Amino acid sequence: MTLELFGHPFSSYCWKAAIALDEMGADWTWRVIEPGSEWTPVWEKLWPIKRFPVLRDGERVVAEASAIIEYLHVHHRSVGDPLIPDDGDAAVIVRMLDRFFDHYVSDPQARFVFNAIRPADQRDPLAEQEGGAMLERSYGWLEGHIAGREWATGEAFSMADCAAAPALFYADWTYPFGDRFPAVTAYRQRLLARPSIARAVDGGRPYRAFFPLGAPDRD
Repeated sequence: MTLELFGHPFSSYCWKAAIALDEMGADWTWRVIEPGSEWTPVWEKLWPIKRFPVLRDGERVVAEASAIIEYLHVHHRSVGDPLIPDDGDAAVIVRMLDRFFDHYVSDPQARFVFNAIRPADQRDPLAEQEGGAMLERSYGWLEGHIAGREWATGEAFSMADCAAAPALFYADWTYPFGDRFPAVTAYRQRLLARPSIARAVDGGRPYRAFFPLGAPDRD
């Protein structure tokens, strides 16, 4: 049975789930949520919280990208290196890095985006200041951590890299790395060269005009 991913191809957290699905060689399809979509009322019934991504596997429904990857690891595990290691200590590190990219890169980056969407007279003057301060700390920590590593936790691509790819993709658009974080820049480039991630980037390409901050002419 084909797995169904309810979400949008330009959403960072949907990318995270889509990358995992492709890495695991799953048979899956998009159920795109956008104005006028036949899938929007289905998604709202499946997950009244009205956030995506949501995975439907027959009668099973799983919300939130990290939980989706955990579900895939249990029920649709692929041949080869798992996205979550079997070793318990290694798995803790993967999960920690997964949370790092979501909470300390994606979330502060999103503060810039959500602030830009608000009417000008309702914008939070601290959103970009606080978001930028967190991204500075995150980039600085990651610069030291990723130096000498191919992927987030070492030699094996993992759930942490599924989180890192969209987080760093959009963060560099919003709050550019510049020349100060060469190891982070190189890691982002390695991520974008991976086939599963390149497919996610290409899937979102038609929607770039909707990026509230203005999508840069690159990537």
